[in-house]
Amino acid sequence: MRYALKVAYDGTHFCGWQIQPNGPSVQQALSDAAFALFGERAVFTASGRTDSGVHAAGQVCHVDLEADIPPEKLADALNCRLPPSVAVLASAAAPQGFDANRSAKKKTYVYNMYTSPRRNPLKDRYSQHIKGALDISLMRGAAALFVGEHDFKAYCASRSQVKTTVRTVYSCEVEREGEDVRLVVCGGGFLYNMVRTMAGTAVECALGRLPLSAVVRSLGERDRALVGKTMPAKGLVLLSVDYGRDIFGEGR
Repeated sequence: MRYALKVAYDGTHFCGWQIQPNGPSVQQALSDAAFALFGERAVFTASGRTDSGVHAAGQVCHVDLEADIPPEKLADALNCRLPPSVAVLASAAAPQGFDANRSAKKKTYVYNMYTSPRRNPLKDRYSQHIKGALDISLMRGAAALFVGEHDFKAYCASRSQVKTTVRTVYSCEVEREGEDVRLVVCGGGFLYNMVRTMAGTAVECALGRLPLSAVVRSLGERDRALVGKTMPAKGLVLLSVDYGRDIFGEGR
């Protein structure tokens, strides 16, 4: 039977979602939990691979199991065997033809930052410290330029191997509450390091170090020299994955 799972994890000490030879992964943690419970070496397929140090509040994956367990009970069963940094928030029977990766329509990420004269260790695990005043109007101006279908080659890691660097961003918004600033991005799919580089570029604009015209040029000329730095992984969180239907019955 195919099950769909919604998973949250603290990515701090993981090498990313996918199983890697150089360290622990979220996929491996789930596979180990399933093996401990059912004696099956199951493969958990996610909506997309998050990178080393990136967190998730609503990653979605599917898994095929021979074990006879009610779909809604699988979450609790796996949680009994998972490390504290990973939790299954919901489990359900996957709809006919469901593939967590190929069926995904939209994904929403948030990049978390905070502005203060000094670093706050209570925020540092999940948020990037920005020393300096951010002009939020300029940051929102940069964010608005990302919306639409563009070639994001300038925002992609050089070692990324993809057929095309054209992506569609449906929305890109800046939220501020006190010293906390969030860049919330929804798109059909993202390139390696794309959201983190978008965040770095928006910050450079907000600090007055990069003109908005450079953002426009970067999307047209695809020149990495025109964009900001790639922000650290710790501030990035996969918020949700949209499949165009309610997989987990949360709309009831």
